[in-house]
Amino acid sequence: MKRFTVTYAVKYELNDAPEYAWNKYNECFNLKTGRRIKQVHKNGMIGYVIRGKFQSLKQLRKRLIKPQKIICPF
Repeated sequence: MKRFTVTYAVKYELNDAPEYAWNKYNECFNLKTGRRIKQVHKNGMIGYVIRGKFQSLKQLRKRLIKPQKIICPF
C-alpha cells in the first residue's frame, strides 16, 4: 500500500477553539483529528459545524486570529 502526506501552513485559528484552523486555501481543519471540515449550508447561511454546533461565517470571522509563533529554545 502506498501512502503520502500533505502539509498545510495554518493561516488562521479560532481564539476560543484553537484546534480548528484554516489554511491559505480557506479550508477548515480539525487539528486534533486531522480531518478537513466541510462547509455547510443551513437556513440560507454558509458556515461550519464547530464543536457540534453550526456557526456561520459571519460569526466565525469575528473570532479568527493569526496563530502565535512558538519560541523553541533549542
